[in-house]
Amino acid sequence: MRVLGSITLGLATVLAVAPLTAHADAPAVVQGKQWDVQKVPAGYRVTLHLDASVPMRASQPLLAVNGKPVGVARQSADGRTLTLVTTDKAAADAHDVQLAWPGDQSRSARALAGGPTDAYWLKARKGPLLKDDPGKTGSYKVETSEYNLGDEAVFLPGLGQKSELLGKVYTPVGAVGKRPLVVFLHGRHESCYGEGAGDKPWPCPKGSKSVPSYRGYDGPAQALASNGYQVVSISSNAINAYDFDVYDAGAQARAELILDHLALWKKWSTVGGGPFGSKYVGKVDLQNVGLMGHSRGGEGVARAAVVNADRGGQYGIRAVLPLAPVDFARSAVPGVAMSVVLPYCDGDVSDLQGQKYYDDTRNSVTGDGAARSTVTVLGANHNFFNTEWTPGQSVAPSNDDWGGEGNGAPCDSNYAGRLKAKEQQAVGTAYVAGFFRLQLGHEKQFLPLFDGSDTRSASAGKAVVRVVAQAPLASRRDVTAFDKALPKGAVTGKATAAICVGETGKNACLATDGSGDAPHWDLAAFASQAPTLAVTKLSWTDKTGVLRLSLPSAQRDVRRYAALSFRAAPDPASTPTTDLTVRVIDGRGRAAAVPVSAVSDSLVRLPGNKASGLPKNLMRTVRIPLTLLKGVDLRDVRTVELRTDRVAKGSAYLSDLSFSSAGIGVSAPAVTTPKVAVADVTVKEGDKGTTYADFVVRLSRPTTRPVVVYAQTSLPFAEVMPVSDVAKAVVFKPGQVRQTLRVPVKANTRDSYDIKFEVVLSAPHEALLTRAFGHGLVLDDDPSPKFVLGDLVTAEGRGKVNFPVTLSAPSDKHIGFGGVWKDGTAILGKDYHGQYDPPEHTLTGGIEVGKLVGELTVFVTDDKVKEPTETFTAVIDTVDGIDGIQLPLTGTGTIKDND
Repeated sequence: MRVLGSITLGLATVLAVAPLTAHADAPAVVQGKQWDVQKVPAGYRVTLHLDASVPMRASQPLLAVNGKPVGVARQSADGRTLTLVTTDKAAADAHDVQLAWPGDQSRSARALAGGPTDAYWLKARKGPLLKDDPGKTGSYKVETSEYNLGDEAVFLPGLGQKSELLGKVYTPVGAVGKRPLVVFLHGRHESCYGEGAGDKPWPCPKGSKSVPSYRGYDGPAQALASNGYQVVSISSNAINAYDFDVYDAGAQARAELILDHLALWKKWSTVGGGPFGSKYVGKVDLQNVGLMGHSRGGEGVARAAVVNADRGGQYGIRAVLPLAPVDFARSAVPGVAMSVVLPYCDGDVSDLQGQKYYDDTRNSVTGDGAARSTVTVLGANHNFFNTEWTPGQSVAPSNDDWGGEGNGAPCDSNYAGRLKAKEQQAVGTAYVAGFFRLQLGHEKQFLPLFDGSDTRSASAGKAVVRVVAQAPLASRRDVTAFDKALPKGAVTGKATAAICVGETGKNACLATDGSGDAPHWDLAAFASQAPTLAVTKLSWTDKTGVLRLSLPSAQRDVRRYAALSFRAAPDPASTPTTDLTVRVIDGRGRAAAVPVSAVSDSLVRLPGNKASGLPKNLMRTVRIPLTLLKGVDLRDVRTVELRTDRVAKGSAYLSDLSFSSAGIGVSAPAVTTPKVAVADVTVKEGDKGTTYADFVVRLSRPTTRPVVVYAQTSLPFAEVMPVSDVAKAVVFKPGQVRQTLRVPVKANTRDSYDIKFEVVLSAPHEALLTRAFGHGLVLDDDPSPKFVLGDLVTAEGRGKVNFPVTLSAPSDKHIGFGGVWKDGTAILGKDYHGQYDPPEHTLTGGIEVGKLVGELTVFVTDDKVKEPTETFTAVIDTVDGIDGIQLPLTGTGTIKDND
């Protein structure tokens, strides 16, 4: 079953110390064949047992109750048990519990119908072809080799496990001097395949083989190396095997792995040694490094750039390309050139959450001189960028992550606009190679691929690609981000302009069904409370509307720029296609008008219909070359207007209006940017009132500008909720370097588990997030109640009876216990039997959370034979949930004859 839905719950690691299996015997409120729902103090614990391990995907698995996702699920070590705690009362009335995925697509018959703009996108406008093709093989022959330092060669603190150090190397033969280094990191895929796979996370057990995901990027690697770049593609299977139970889903571990490989290359390129001897000494420039990360690897390379800056910029990471990435924690990447590739038909990260890297970073730090862009590829899925994740090309099992064969709707395999695997790989090669050649090699001929002008690469073939670009600061003049209310009187005629943000609330940009169709506004897994992109929503009811922006005197001379640009998208609640006129007026009243439709299809809804989780509501670039503003004095531009004279009624989103020229920009590790970090906290729970877990949030140095980060608590798996939900902005005023985030903790006198939780920092402004996760621990300081097993006296014919099992005080733990039945004069199977049929000597029982009396059930046989009183014994030798208990405990069962 695939379920439509995005989720707003945050995700942390194991938050209650007790393991998943500790609660197996808790009584169910409702249950099915492979699932149950149990009442716990914090709400309801929902558990699903699978026949096979949960599929390994980049997205976080969800549990859906009655077809509706209710939260992110925690996986057991073998991946066959999923559990979550929810306050959703629908769980108590569950008749179905299934695995689902965020933003996943329905493949029902409803998807047969296409969207109203599908025909347009099959014949969409195409920009000019670039003279030089970055996807073509260059003049150098490429030598490939591999290095393997072992499956457990390095310990990753962010994972708590050892990882392999394994990479495939692409070397330009005959290249002279130091060359840029580009590192590729694959994403979350199965670690092992074959017989025995799944029995052990990592290293692969006997009989199975490791999945060679790192070998799947030959196309872009060959294109780069043949043009004089050094490339290494590294393996991260150990991280994939263990990141299900890590607080940040493995982002820090992936960053550390990248930096460990860079440390190897620093050694090999300076003093030599290792598997290559002196081969690379003096040949690799560690101050000119690019990182490409696919899937969860995308978050890994973004994190690596931040960690590297925090550690003084030891490596010159100057370009980062997240490819179909996750962005669970909303951590901006200032200072470094970035291009985010978004495959429109991504069936794994189907909410295209990587869009937020661009949205969050573009104006996050004043003075940031780097260029950034997003590259949306229509018809491309998540997996096919990697040949080792592509059916017919991979050595291990693989699949089309979108699926949907036969319906003919956008993104289905037989749809005319869907890219075949090799076509998609060609697009990936062109944009990956082009980006790094531009940013690391300063090969400026590739600028038009990334400036929003829709210039095409011949090797990308029929692919429809749309690029949104933020030119570097040195070649850009921002007019407005459209994220704040316009001046009074800026809108005239029958039109309105209002700031919108997010998917819910009074000022929401759109009401989404949770199908992942709002990449700008869908909530992040770890930062569900952080504000998303704010834009202006312009709506009109006739052709008289005008949105007017006046330029201050110091900004009126725009001769140095090449274009006027902004981002726009049609409101999904309005018409599928709309239009506006952009009118520019100079100081003498001379004006030039350009329809948006003449230069851009940003106001044409993207393909697909809601039944398949489409279309994606993505803002795209409107780029008006200043050469089109005939007759306007570019030395004295006074006003820019957006007029509704093209369509009688409509609504559109607007963002980021600026004058700009294409440029490479200045890119380097953001070592001088102030850095924000949050510390860990441990507190005792206390017996009454409220105590506080005070998280100290520090800024590395005083600043002259306010620094803002968003903070929220996250503990969705805790069955007892002593920790309050906190979500707020943490603001450092100029000169301040320390703030305290107070998290209330409710005291009690009941025995409970220690509770782990997180404080997550996200979406920084004027700072770099260097330690975004603060680990909180609430220590339970209440003694375990006394556990008493009493004797049972009963008579034949009573049937089901219970030994008296009691606690001296209620507990917030489910108390589970086990042991054996021991025969005396009463014989198991003849005179009595326990819970199992056929009878066996194993006994189990439990006491519900908050109860004083539990159940240890036995069934007494009515044998119709006159006989003396008989006895047997219950022996409890294991008790879960009670500390310091002396075992075993015994209780005597006495059966009186009734004949």
